[in-house]
Amino acid sequence: MAKVRMGMVGGGEGAFIGAVHRLAANLDGEIELVCGAFSRDAEKSLRSGRSLYLSDDRIYSDFRQMMIAEAALPEAQRMQFVAIVTPNYMHFPVAVEALKAGFHVLSDKPATFDLQQALRLRDLVKETGLQYGLTHTYTGYPLVKEARLRVAAGELGKIRKIVVEYPQGWLADRQEDTDNKQATWRLDPNQAGISSCMGDIGVHAANLAEYVCGLKISAVCADLTAFVDGREMDDDGSVLLRFDGGAKGVLMASQISIGEENGVRIRVYGDSGSLDWRQEEPNTLWLKSNDKPAQQLRTGGGYLNTLAAVNTRTPMGHPEGYLEAFANIYMSFASRIRALDENTPFDQRGIDTQGIEEAVRGMSFIELAVASSRSDVKWHTFEAL
Repeated sequence: MAKVRMGMVGGGEGAFIGAVHRLAANLDGEIELVCGAFSRDAEKSLRSGRSLYLSDDRIYSDFRQMMIAEAALPEAQRMQFVAIVTPNYMHFPVAVEALKAGFHVLSDKPATFDLQQALRLRDLVKETGLQYGLTHTYTGYPLVKEARLRVAAGELGKIRKIVVEYPQGWLADRQEDTDNKQATWRLDPNQAGISSCMGDIGVHAANLAEYVCGLKISAVCADLTAFVDGREMDDDGSVLLRFDGGAKGVLMASQISIGEENGVRIRVYGDSGSLDWRQEEPNTLWLKSNDKPAQQLRTGGGYLNTLAAVNTRTPMGHPEGYLEAFANIYMSFASRIRALDENTPFDQRGIDTQGIEEAVRGMSFIELAVASSRSDVKWHTFEAL
């Protein structure tokens, strides 16, 4: 079998997340980067592509040109999917052009600039029958998958309470006034969309809660704030959540929590047990109850479910982390593409990727949180969208 062939839009020199995507895609040896439009600046795109050992004729400065040129190549040479690693405002136009040209799409989150674009994108994905994936990285951790299966198996009983948080401190001062490119576009509503904090990290927390618990958020009550003087977009937020099935939740996301790095954490409380997982200690999952000692599960343990085991690469005690979680997303997506494009079977037990429905729900959450924070009405429901 040949490697699955990937193109990339964005992620040129100086872009943090592009390198992360490429490392993750390469980790299992299943994917090969064959082309890219790494920057709208032709020279910068060319330098970036050459540094990745691509030939000049597969390096583009315009993503539309890239789609046309790649589609014209022989089937065995052209890219099979495109990874979108641009600022938010470019996600939708790149995805549309890729799908129309016959290419699968794996996109950074949020999927689009606004909800209406997400709904249009969902229609196009269904129309084309192509694969669409979303890189909600934290769902790629083996013990997050284990937590999902334990909840689904009823080990915690009926879910009552979900507490999910994502504190960071890197935007506690005006980084957008420096040469920090990551801060500049995230705090620009013309590039990031309606929200900074909720759109960048709050949506990760909401997705993680739904993924682990198998429940859908049905309503939100949000309070978003721009704490830093002169900042137009939110840099902090607290959200009360209601889930279908009656569970209640609390979501905290913050970019101004000084001293915090990427403190993703989820705690789930049922009527007979609870669980606790932290991204900064990703190889440990705690299961707790009131009548026996807390149980510590570890990545690589032979007692884990198949889904967690398939997404684990090293023996117990050898730490796995962010890159491996990202790579699990690429591994799953590549398996789906190979099965579809090459008509080959694959083991579905290790495959679970976030797709277009999660993309729409993510944009719905962002817009609901912003609308709720701006309104005197307490609860805003998904049905209203």
